[in-house]
Amino acid sequence: MNRFWNLFTFLATSLLALPAFAEGGAAPEHNGLVAIGAGLAIGIAVGGGTLGQGKASAAALEGIARNPNASDKIFTPMILGLALMESLVLLAFVVAFLLLNKV
Repeated sequence: MNRFWNLFTFLATSLLALPAFAEGGAAPEHNGLVAIGAGLAIGIAVGGGTLGQGKASAAALEGIARNPNASDKIFTPMILGLALMESLVLLAFVVAFLLLNKV
């Protein structure tokens, strides 16, 4: 239940930050939806990436704790997996900024 509230709080604060990107002047109606989509994209990507990295790290550390001799075989794939997860989050960040440039 605590994870739900953490995720809800994160998504709510990321959505409330969207008016900071608002500009004056006449704009088409779909611009607000693009901004909301960009905010949701980065919010969900960061939340999912964080959960994935936490689970991967926990599983790797548990494996190392159970068998310390296998730490060399576990550590490198864990770092590679964490880097790939982080690259997906950064890709969502870039896509969100590209969407905001269309606003």
